[in-house]
Amino acid sequence: MIKITDIISGSPAAKAGIQAGDQLISVNETVIHDVLDYRFATTARILSVCCDRGGESYTVQVHKQEYEDLGLCFATALMDEKKTCGNHCIFCFIDQNPKGMRETIYFKDDDARLSFLQGSYITLTNLTDEDVDRIINMHMTVNVSVQTTDPLLRNKMLGNKKAGDSLRHLWRMAEAGVSMNCQIVLCPTWNDGDNLHKTLADLFSMVPAVESIAVVPFGMTKFREHLCPIPAFTEETARAAIEQIEAVQRWSLEANGSRIVYASDELYLLANLPLPDDEAYEGYPQYENGVGMLRYLMNEFYDALEDAEYDGDARFLTIATGKAAAPFLDQMMRDLEAKFPQVHCQVITIYNDFYGHSITVAGLLTFQDLSAQLKGKDLGSAVLLTETCLRHDDVFLDDKSREDLEDVLGVPVIKCKVDGYVLLDTVLGLAEGE
Repeated sequence: MIKITDIISGSPAAKAGIQAGDQLISVNETVIHDVLDYRFATTARILSVCCDRGGESYTVQVHKQEYEDLGLCFATALMDEKKTCGNHCIFCFIDQNPKGMRETIYFKDDDARLSFLQGSYITLTNLTDEDVDRIINMHMTVNVSVQTTDPLLRNKMLGNKKAGDSLRHLWRMAEAGVSMNCQIVLCPTWNDGDNLHKTLADLFSMVPAVESIAVVPFGMTKFREHLCPIPAFTEETARAAIEQIEAVQRWSLEANGSRIVYASDELYLLANLPLPDDEAYEGYPQYENGVGMLRYLMNEFYDALEDAEYDGDARFLTIATGKAAAPFLDQMMRDLEAKFPQVHCQVITIYNDFYGHSITVAGLLTFQDLSAQLKGKDLGSAVLLTETCLRHDDVFLDDKSREDLEDVLGVPVIKCKVDGYVLLDTVLGLAEGE
């Protein structure tokens, strides 16, 4: 039984007489263990809801619209505890963090329910056969962090003797037609080259269940002491990986009518190669994995700029970003200034002294690097930061707030969505709240 902590006023549950403090037992005879059972069981228009109140069970009929929320609130979004990761992956970014970071940084989850609800990736090592039964029965879409389909190598890379055997869940879900998006975290000398070829071949044998595959380079910080040695990517090794992936893309376009596998933006930047055109991303199925994010942002920005009108006052402000995005944003701002000369938005590259200069993405910038590299500069009327720097309650990775940065810099710090239209409106002062 799961305790109901609150009832939304006016909801179907409230009208049916269910009360806060009651314990939820079942819906339409489906015993509720967690959010997946709950979501699956509450889609119908008429529900038979069984609860416990003070040790006595009761059942009520609830009438609602299809897919309308029942109106019950629980202590956690999962209605259960998160499943923690039991792996010790050689490339784990969390293990490369020092002490004193934001508390949430240190939690490792490996929960299939979060894969369904939030799009996070799971390694399969936490799954039981019963879990896979439920995934199949509920027709869930699952995101899987594969790394390699070589069982022995997967054991080593994930630091878990069950990692290779858990690949059987991947094959079983594919045979059942479960939709899957897969990820390969590429580590030079470990799972690249011939091993990457084998992994891709195995995953392509599961198409169409495997809908997309992202190949992303592992991130190396300067805090890898006492961790498994992995060579850093060089331009040469990154280019070799890109060439291998693009060769598979060309074959897959003929065989499947889709590329299916995509290299992340970061891999192209490491290889010092131009980003692919818009059509090469085929609707951006791996956008959240950093695949095509820069191209999509630029497309949105230039579409917005083409139609934009601005006859306001002169503006001067600053975008602070990581090394990876800085050249692209700088070109976008120069093109904006060409159309609206009264608007000047400088782009300042923030080098990641905290994690090491091999980390170039904006989402891993810290308060201390931003404050040290921006303090004392003429920043104009405001500083714009991507929302990826401040995901949790406007707090940076090193546990300082946006307000702390504003105090140091003496100007407002604006958190901007990763959206080209919003970016243009924010620079022009047209965004909501500006």
